[in-house]
Amino acid sequence: MDLKGYFKRIGFSGLYDKADLDTLRTIHKLHVMTIPFENLSLHSGGKNTMDLKVIYEKIVCEHRGGWCCENNLLFSWVLKEMGYTFTTLGGKVFSRVKNDYSTMDCHLINMVEIEGKSYITDVSFGTSSQIWWPLEIIADKDQPQPPGVFRLLNDGDRWMLEITGRKPLIQNEALANSRLAEKFGTHPMYSFSLTPRAVDHFLETSEYLQTSPESLFLLKSICSLQTPTGYRALIGWTYSEVTFNPEEDRDVYELRNIPDSEIEAILKDKFSVTLGKKVTAINKKDTAFGVLNLLV
Repeated sequence: MDLKGYFKRIGFSGLYDKADLDTLRTIHKLHVMTIPFENLSLHSGGKNTMDLKVIYEKIVCEHRGGWCCENNLLFSWVLKEMGYTFTTLGGKVFSRVKNDYSTMDCHLINMVEIEGKSYITDVSFGTSSQIWWPLEIIADKDQPQPPGVFRLLNDGDRWMLEITGRKPLIQNEALANSRLAEKFGTHPMYSFSLTPRAVDHFLETSEYLQTSPESLFLLKSICSLQTPTGYRALIGWTYSEVTFNPEEDRDVYELRNIPDSEIEAILKDKFSVTLGKKVTAINKKDTAFGVLNLLV
């Protein structure tokens, strides 16, 4: 594992001899702009792992993406190699189906301490609610970013992250009722405590999300990537390109359904992902708890 290899993967060519906030903001944004949030291994005969060396090989060497336990675990290694003081935390993702947070820590994030302040780094939440740079851990403060206005709330030992999004402008009337375009208004994202978590804490969660019939990661094939103007996503057969437009308080959605024969080309051309195996697209409606129902 080589830090320079990771920097090359995300296109970072700056100095990294100082573990400061500016550098952290830079590599965080480059990561989400370069490395997709995706679960395609689960839909092409593979399986995800918590083995850091395997994750590095997949994301850095094979130019793939990953889900939170891969992307954010890799990012924790980057933080360590760069000399940042950090703690890995577990998050409970909000379910719009159950109108409550998950009972298990199904989201891995990192907290970084810089000059007496603490920040959340999360390079793997995906689509319309992906933070572009770290959020300061401070209660009731609006923290605007291109995807929307993020806000942390505090209730004793529990912190809760929410986002206020913008209204969608759907260009394709045939897909005007897509759930992809329902994400305006204020929505909870996930809660977390400041209790440190080791990798082993997420092993059961990782297995559950890959095997449970209730896991939305099995119900939907997902690939998303932030862009300088918004984000792209392929959810099942629906491909979307979204342009953020905060000046007019609405985001422009270009949606279209694609046939199976075009999926491989879309992944390669729009996300720079080549699987080497056929991916089986899927987009079933979640009827129970799904960790991404806020997003897809």
